Amino acid sequence: MKFNAKQLQQMSNVARSCALGAILSAHSGHIGIVLDAAEMMTCVFANHLRSGVDRFILSAGHGSALLYSVLKLSGYKIGDLKKFRKFGGLPGHPEYGIDGVDATTGPLGQGVGNAVGLALAQKIRGISGFTYCICSDGDLTEGVSYESLAFAGRMKINNLIVLWDDNKMSIDGVAQTDIDVNSRMRSMGWNVMSVRGNDITSIENALDRAKKSGMPVFIQCKNVLGRGSSLENDHRAHGYALSDTELLDLIAKNTCPEGVDLWDIVASRPKAKIDKMTAVLPRVKIPVTPEKISTRELSGVYLDLLMQAGADLVTGSADLAENTRVKTSVSKDIKVGDFNGNYINYGVREHGMGAMMNGLVAGGVRPVGATFLAFSDYMRPAIRIAALSGLPTIYVFSHDSICVGEDGPTHQPIEQLPSLRLIPNFQVYRPCNMAEVAYSWNAMIRDLKNPSALILSRQKFKQIPTPNDSEIARGGYVIYPAKSGNAKTTLVATGSEVPLAVEIASRFKHVQVVSMPNVGVFKAQDDKYKDKILRGCVIAIEASVPDSWFEIADAVIGVDKFGASGAADTVYNEYGFDVDKIISEIKPYIK
Repeated sequence: MKFNAKQLQQMSNVARSCALGAILSAHSGHIGIVLDAAEMMTCVFANHLRSGVDRFILSAGHGSALLYSVLKLSGYKIGDLKKFRKFGGLPGHPEYGIDGVDATTGPLGQGVGNAVGLALAQKIRGISGFTYCICSDGDLTEGVSYESLAFAGRMKINNLIVLWDDNKMSIDGVAQTDIDVNSRMRSMGWNVMSVRGNDITSIENALDRAKKSGMPVFIQCKNVLGRGSSLENDHRAHGYALSDTELLDLIAKNTCPEGVDLWDIVASRPKAKIDKMTAVLPRVKIPVTPEKISTRELSGVYLDLLMQAGADLVTGSADLAENTRVKTSVSKDIKVGDFNGNYINYGVREHGMGAMMNGLVAGGVRPVGATFLAFSDYMRPAIRIAALSGLPTIYVFSHDSICVGEDGPTHQPIEQLPSLRLIPNFQVYRPCNMAEVAYSWNAMIRDLKNPSALILSRQKFKQIPTPNDSEIARGGYVIYPAKSGNAKTTLVATGSEVPLAVEIASRFKHVQVVSMPNVGVFKAQDDKYKDKILRGCVIAIEASVPDSWFEIADAVIGVDKFGASGAADTVYNEYGFDVDKIISEIKPYIK
């Protein structure tokens, strides 16, 4: 059944009334978008959204009360609207995992990227569905939205329909969007339409036409913030700015029993379950590798074997495929009009890549996205949302230290590695050899609850063999026992610093080396194992900011200033990563 304009208006009024009731109950929330966008969202959910086939993203996450209202009326099991914005109830911004919520949105612009990723996932999986997205003026002033929108236009992702709530207002006053947003969208390859945001007939016509387009569609919905209230077209209407008395009056004006009955029809429609993602991890024999090799090369070799054996991954990079080694011998490019592939060139769009990856996961595709570690800062907001949402995205970050060398400090990560380890629910791996690389890839693919990052070197370094591969799963293990068999000092190192630590330990009788490819996993071990591994005085060696290591170490050899341009070996040595220099510095700690 398709509802007519009169029915849709009645349904919109009910959605508005319920959302305002939730805001009143919370004495907190965003009123303006509820008053002006109810018609837009109602049209999508009532007449167009097919459960299990189509997807919806509210990028303007501050409009969560309206989304929860529509979901509740549509029959989704989301809990009590009266617990909106209250502890244990519905969160202030939509969160992935709530029935009917396809993405965690709130940081503006992220949802637009999520929507592009979801629509792309539908294309990759061969699902003939559409992804609908409502965005705000604020979304369109964030750079991540345009990174993502430009990608969608270039790739002609024509199952993506974005409705712009164009009320020309933001928190501080007049919205600082482009002077001509529509022209910009056309220049990026979008089919642009324009309607009034409360004109249901025009919205419906636009949505019908959008589904026949050969390009992604952008629908400008000219709106008035806080329509119908005393703060109509006033930026103050964005938040909780109306009196309780006026809110009660608006709730009463929008109450409509006929609309409730119509929503019951929508709620009676069967809800399809979205398939849970599974981990496809083929068995791969760990190959023999050269004595001196970079971990980015090791990762590329092992990933290639995984992909050849049928690992269900879609890899991609921000224009750095060769440098990060995520394009394999069986990679097939996803191209304009041909989505039957397993490799995505996102272009130089790190933040957009991160946001789109979150959408890909929500759409049932397992993405791997790669760039240099220094540039992980560009995509950090998307990484944080992945961790908050429990999305198993996989990031490959190469060029992991001052040994990037000649490119200089702009490309030499110093603080990025410890800062990534600070993100809750985020698994960070920095392997030193093929055994650790293989373990890291296997662990990342198996983990369907957390995002993961693989930190890799550009420079080649000596390979130290792992005595017992099973111990890698503890996060840290003894890779080089003390000569005496009785360790009195422990050197802890990761990645390229492991062979350096081993060379130092080899000059002493009672010094052992612990390789710690995953600090978070090691910290989660019981005290008995930690005490067994960390013997005597503990000294950490890692080419990054040292502060976080003091949680487990008595002393740290690290980098507390930005890098410099020069040959990798020269920079490494000048910054103190030299056997004799380190021995001189740590001698007072060695027993």
